[in-house]
Amino acid sequence: MSANLLVELFVEELPPKALKKLGEAFGEALYASLAAQDLVEPDNDGVPGTELPWLPFASPRRLAVWVGDVRAEAPAKAQRHKLMPVAVALDAAGAATPALLKKLAALGEGPDAVSRLQRAPDGKAEALFLERVAPGVALAEGLQIALDQALAKLPIPKVMTYQLADGWTDVKFVRPAHGLIALHGAQVVPVQALGLKADRVTTGHRFEAAVAQLSITDADSYATQLREQGAVIASFAERRAEISRQLKGAADALSLTPIEDDALLDEVTALVERPNVLTCAFEPEFLAVPQECLILTMKANQKYFPLLDKDGKLTRHFLVVSNIAPADASAVTGGNERVVRPRLADAKFFYDQDRKKKLADRIPGLAKVVYHGKLGSQGERAERVRGIGHAIVQQLSMATLPYTVEADDEFKVLDSKVKEAAQLAKCDLLTDMVGEFPELQGIMGGYYARHEGLRDGVAIAIEDHYKPRFAGDALPRNHTGTVVALADKLETLTGLFGIGQLPTGDKDPFALRRHALGIIRILVEKNLPLSLPDMVDAAFGTFPEGMLTDVPKAREALLHFVYERLVGYLRDLGYSAQEVEAATAVRTGGWGSMPKRLAAVRAFNGLPEAASLAAANKRVGNILKKVEGELPTEVKDELLQEAAERALATAIAQVQPTADSLFEQHDYTGSLKALAALKGPVDAFFDDVMVNAEDPALRANRLALLGRLHAAMNRVADLSKLAT
Repeated sequence: MSANLLVELFVEELPPKALKKLGEAFGEALYASLAAQDLVEPDNDGVPGTELPWLPFASPRRLAVWVGDVRAEAPAKAQRHKLMPVAVALDAAGAATPALLKKLAALGEGPDAVSRLQRAPDGKAEALFLERVAPGVALAEGLQIALDQALAKLPIPKVMTYQLADGWTDVKFVRPAHGLIALHGAQVVPVQALGLKADRVTTGHRFEAAVAQLSITDADSYATQLREQGAVIASFAERRAEISRQLKGAADALSLTPIEDDALLDEVTALVERPNVLTCAFEPEFLAVPQECLILTMKANQKYFPLLDKDGKLTRHFLVVSNIAPADASAVTGGNERVVRPRLADAKFFYDQDRKKKLADRIPGLAKVVYHGKLGSQGERAERVRGIGHAIVQQLSMATLPYTVEADDEFKVLDSKVKEAAQLAKCDLLTDMVGEFPELQGIMGGYYARHEGLRDGVAIAIEDHYKPRFAGDALPRNHTGTVVALADKLETLTGLFGIGQLPTGDKDPFALRRHALGIIRILVEKNLPLSLPDMVDAAFGTFPEGMLTDVPKAREALLHFVYERLVGYLRDLGYSAQEVEAATAVRTGGWGSMPKRLAAVRAFNGLPEAASLAAANKRVGNILKKVEGELPTEVKDELLQEAAERALATAIAQVQPTADSLFEQHDYTGSLKALAALKGPVDAFFDDVMVNAEDPALRANRLALLGRLHAAMNRVADLSKLAT
């Protein structure tokens, strides 16, 4: 007989930032264990309206899971146990040996089982096998196992130790547990957990439940009874959706938009059992403070949802998600408005005080702020960023591919702006506002720079030099910010690699993977004609002698680290491993050309000639790798004896100018497609010509011809990587 199962743990308030994960982990582990014990029907209909076989519930004071079609007892299973070779199991007279009897006893069988054993070949010898039907596990036993396993696997951020009512027994769990429900249909399953015995009683909302305690009728009525009698929306997903609906409704009534923040929405969902969104407001005078400060203090400290106008500007209105729904909500809204006022007043005070001192006046103070014990102070770091920024500007000004700056922003002016922005970028670390809200570093520096009237572009660069801060974040908006952002990330990477602080496994305390990806995004998406090795060399060169250890080794490790991130970034754009390997194997030119190179590789790979040319390219590469000494470069026409090698030389002479011209115009797709004409001559060459001729002059000439072919074919990408 099968029925739906409901298990609930009623606990004290769970940590809100962990609640969603705890609820999902509890349900997943419990279901997996039941399924592994064959206690769930294979044709489980699951949650109505979904394909899920189980449904999690998680509220501030409960973790629960509903599982459909759970058996009262798992079906019996036929078992076949291999015991031991016949020669070991039976003596000369055919009687059971002590070894066999001991093995049977370990399986719960007595001597009478010997007559039921079967002989069967097992490799070169015969062995004895025991066949039997094992009864399935009962639900009470199986659920106890599943419950123990699920609790042991919970991703608890911090374990509490508390005593049970007997005053002696210690229990370790995320929060003290006070109730356990286990219902199979309408029947209580006799299991235990955390010192509690299962029953059908739970508690609803602290203040708004219709009854003090709820007696759950059956597994299927759990959510409904909690909602109607207990004033609790037990499902995390339903509660989150209800909050979103109410937020939108309240904002629409004011023609405003609530700020989007999934993490905040999850946290608030974990704080309330019966959400009730209310509209509040603060005094207009606080809007003179940068909106990032106000938004952060409302979100981080009060869990409020600020409201924005159609232009994305902060308004004085904000939304509160209350856990109660009184007939007169004025006391709740008034209380929240009183609570937020001192927070906003603090922000205004910090902002006003910070503006009394210029950023430049804070520069000496950076020398007293430790950046890293082995890498000096923030002041020293700022000087290194200045140096790296200067080197990047020099590289841009001398790049083979032209890089155009603003009409009134020549490279000398850009260099001056970069130096100024780099010197001031970290000064906001010494302000009261950033001291209170570290998340605002850079942002506040930009505000203070604009207040001081610094040169156009410098304030934006100060604000943007941390960008991109996370995946999907915007890139720096101007040339100055772009250079300073690159310099800042390069300084971090070279410094930490230089002292051996490399990421390991999932540990990356200095976010070096994020810094590397930021460099990649800036170089690729802004199409910068910069060489990563040259920038890395310039960055290492800004550190004083003796500060870093084994720079050559650190340089090699850092370049490999960034190239690995580049491969992952390009794969995330939708390109195959082969395509990415082909494009990244040619490490010349800026990474800004990577999207065009990859598109060209994909287009080439779709040509009928692609497979043959890729295979030939791989063959050519292997031949050239085996050449000892210097590779011959001059192709002498008088030594082209075979018709096939003459035809190949003619084809290269005809195709290469077109391919090279298209390459110089950055038409990489056209350049690769032009190579398709080489298929016939290349195939004929390898069919008819022996490269390693006995005559040294002929051999050298043919190797030079292949070298010319290899160079012509691999300017855009290493086509041999496309060979299967």
